[in-house]
Amino acid sequence: METLWFVLVALMLAAYALFDGFDLGAGALHLFVARGEEERRMLLQSIGPVWDGNEVWLLAAGGTLFYAFPLLYASSFSGFYLPLHMVVWLLVFRALGIEFRMRLDSKIWRDFFDTSFGIASILLIIVFGAALGNVMRGVPLGADHYFFAPLWTDFQPGANAGVLDWYTVLCGVVTLVATVMHGALYVITKTEGALNQRMRAAALRLWPAQVVLTVAAVPVTVLVRPSLLDNYKAAAIGWLIPVLVAASLAGIFYFTRARQERNAFLSSCLYVVSTLVGAAFALYPTLLPSTLDPDSAITIRNAAAGAHSLSAGLAWWGVGMAIACAYVIVIYTMFKGKVRAGYGEH
Repeated sequence: METLWFVLVALMLAAYALFDGFDLGAGALHLFVARGEEERRMLLQSIGPVWDGNEVWLLAAGGTLFYAFPLLYASSFSGFYLPLHMVVWLLVFRALGIEFRMRLDSKIWRDFFDTSFGIASILLIIVFGAALGNVMRGVPLGADHYFFAPLWTDFQPGANAGVLDWYTVLCGVVTLVATVMHGALYVITKTEGALNQRMRAAALRLWPAQVVLTVAAVPVTVLVRPSLLDNYKAAAIGWLIPVLVAASLAGIFYFTRARQERNAFLSSCLYVVSTLVGAAFALYPTLLPSTLDPDSAITIRNAAAGAHSLSAGLAWWGVGMAIACAYVIVIYTMFKGKVRAGYGEH
């Protein structure tokens, strides 16, 4: 049952990265690729009906994590107190940027909230990437399974590393490039004309960086925590995951060049999901490694709720996910197709 809940939490986090990833990526491109008021309106119209619903997956994943693995939830929220506050404020400013930009007919007003939306999106992506880097690297967990991580120390991974070091910053950069690519490919599927062409050009320019960073991240991650290869050595099926990552990168390039917009975006979806599945496969059964003592790590065994709670919660989780999936299908069906330039609300 603990393994099942581990898989469910991992899939929900992957769903958040998949859905909210493209509108975070679109937000990162908002200031730099969309030119003029008309193109910025088009970009916002492409994500406007779905961006707030996409964030529900983050709340659902957090709630599921609290229910299934309460120790991990408590430990993470105490140790990552400052980064979590940063995430909350960035989510707030990003939402304000989307919702408030059209409330006054003033260029200064719109520019301020466009900047809030763009900068908050970029920083959120980097923070989320650094958070994944912390999970892969480990944190200074004590015997009581609690820790405190300063924002940075000497910028080196190790027993007393902070939230930011060269490895977690690298993870943030990899995540930024991959998410911006994901956002560009989504906007391409929703727009036409000059914005579509500029997004396509941006995606093709980003692709070499995404390949180089993806390839470089693998040996660097193994260098920081060699034990992450153990599951791959024990189960040969795990090597299918890097094959899927490589195929998704090839698909992104080929389909973007061939102007097969939907297939290019689906290839990016495969990249996001397979990368996160690869990370989860490497970590299992550990939820949060310890840089001080491997025996102090938080695992699915010592962090799980009671057996009855996990069994009973599975039924309610199924009902909730059925409703959420139905909502996603309805919304994305209602707003399918290209957006058109106009003066309406996003």
